[in-house]
Amino acid sequence: MGKYGDKKLQTLFTELTGYEKRGIYMLINGLPASPMQIVQAHSMREEGVYMRDYVLNDKGDLKELGFHNVKV
Repeated sequence: MGKYGDKKLQTLFTELTGYEKRGIYMLINGLPASPMQIVQAHSMREEGVYMRDYVLNDKGDLKELGFHNVKV
């Protein structure tokens, strides 16, 4: 397993599922992704990290959440 443990992956999945229920659009490396796809990418990540990119609407509410692979 990579840098993430089972507990962290479950917490991430729960968080992302909540965003999905609110209609927040999610991407990973610029492509549409489900909470499970994002969690799987995190679990397989051996090197580097995913940087979050929060996109807000005109009212300041979250409308899109992107994850971008960053090599360190």
